[in-house]
Amino acid sequence: MLAEMHIQGLGVIDSATLELHSGLTVVTGETGAGKTMVVTGLHLLSGGRADSSRVRSGAQRAVVEGRFVTTAESGAAEVAGEAGAEPDEDGSLIAVRSVSSQGRSRAHLGGRSVPNTVLAELADQVLAVHGQNDQLRLLRADEQRAALDRFAGEAVEQPLAEYRRLRREWLEVVRELSERSQRSRELEREADLLRHGLSEIEAADPAPGEDTELVDRARRLSDIDQLRELATGAHTAISGSDADDPDGAGAMSLVGQARRLLGSSEDPKLREIGDRLSEAAAVLSDAGTELSDYLEELQADPAELERVLARQAQLKQLTKKYAEDIDGVLEWAERSRDTLRGMDTSEEALAELAARRDSLAAELVEHARELSRIRTEAAGRLAAAVTEELTGLAMAQAEFEVSVSSRHATAGGHETVVLDGKPVHAGPDGVDEVEMRLRAHRGAPALPIQKGASGGELSRVMLGLEVVLADSDTVPTLVFDEVDAGVGGRAAVEIGRRLARLGRTHQVVVVTHLPQVAAYADRHLVVDKATETAGLTHSDVRTVSDEQRVTELARMLAGLDSTETGRAHAEELLEVADRYKADF
Repeated sequence: MLAEMHIQGLGVIDSATLELHSGLTVVTGETGAGKTMVVTGLHLLSGGRADSSRVRSGAQRAVVEGRFVTTAESGAAEVAGEAGAEPDEDGSLIAVRSVSSQGRSRAHLGGRSVPNTVLAELADQVLAVHGQNDQLRLLRADEQRAALDRFAGEAVEQPLAEYRRLRREWLEVVRELSERSQRSRELEREADLLRHGLSEIEAADPAPGEDTELVDRARRLSDIDQLRELATGAHTAISGSDADDPDGAGAMSLVGQARRLLGSSEDPKLREIGDRLSEAAAVLSDAGTELSDYLEELQADPAELERVLARQAQLKQLTKKYAEDIDGVLEWAERSRDTLRGMDTSEEALAELAARRDSLAAELVEHARELSRIRTEAAGRLAAAVTEELTGLAMAQAEFEVSVSSRHATAGGHETVVLDGKPVHAGPDGVDEVEMRLRAHRGAPALPIQKGASGGELSRVMLGLEVVLADSDTVPTLVFDEVDAGVGGRAAVEIGRRLARLGRTHQVVVVTHLPQVAAYADRHLVVDKATETAGLTHSDVRTVSDEQRVTELARMLAGLDSTETGRAHAEELLEVADRYKADF
């Protein structure tokens, strides 16, 4: 939601702040006071084209600042996060757009300089501006398809999700088949290299960690004399069996002697120490046994050392080519086997892939057909609902249509399937093209809505659409400019009522000149034209309520603000609007 907007140096507005709330907000004011500058400011915040002619005369730049209230899970927060923008402490996002008198434009979001396209992406999530000369959101083909899907609701969600899943699988098979077919020679060369490497590794048949074990074995065989001397000395120190010193006592003998001495004592402390010496004797005995076993295994064998060194050299050939160590070589071999399984370019493999592609395409077509059926049924209901809305919006002769047709495939397009004998484009959202059309009166041709309606009619068509799509529209803020152009009387009241209903589910901002519409507002803003200073007109924006609002509505009633009749009529409009809003 747009909580606040500040405008500075834009058109006739020198400086003004608009405090906005949920529900329906109307902006009124005399002709030339600058009401349209509110919409112009919203356009700038939406990343729209910057026009230096809109900069107030004498000002260096025009600045528009908007504060948007969003949630951490919203699409707006995602856009801000991707741009590196930071929300304020209260979680709101501050967007700023400035235009210099020389035409240079700058944009900021969350205190960070960003391209104008980022503001446009943000606006797609939070703001939709409908005006006579705008490129409206719902005029884009993809938005029209998305609007129809939102209207269809749950009926289209699961079929569309299944279609997208199948399409991803189908495209992957198409890509793989194309790659294998076009790169068969190159892939075959790569496969030969992989097979050669695997053959070399399999011939060597290395074991995991073997290179590390060989290093230890080679070192032991090279240092065998020193190792034997060390082990023999340690064994002698434990057992005392040294041929050069037959009377020398070993550690086992000395510990045994100490244990016997302490064991003969009646002192509990000494006996406790004697028990610990028994444990030490057991450890020494185990160590002596292990040293004996080690010395028996430590045989000097020059042939064994040669075999170890030869094996090391063989494994080094592998580690030089494929990885840093043998474990890495074995991982390379496993990856290569997986790669080879996906590089089969034989006729049998290609035929199997082609059959898989065709099978998935046939399944995809059936899901696309089901999507088209659901959309066609929903299109009829949407067209009838909008046509009914237009009847109450002074367009009783108009008929709204929604067509669903297959999108023809372009020559050479790889996302092509055959539907009912015709090649169609299988896009991410199906094979359908959705177009919204307007028949201005009976007997007139049905034309795309941007061509079949005038500026004021187009705004009313957008209003009718928004009312019908209110429960499914994901954009929280809707702005209408001149939606009431060319209407009056009962039609103006119907526009006010529809905007009021729309304000129950969305934040709605409307620039209007009709008191019948303004009477239904939850919040009323007035753009006042001040006295001219140095040849310049100054305008400001104020919020009106109670008597001030009655005065403004009376002024809108053909300038009847100073008459009792005008004020009475304005009060009557407000009473009727209040009763209507109280009923829903």
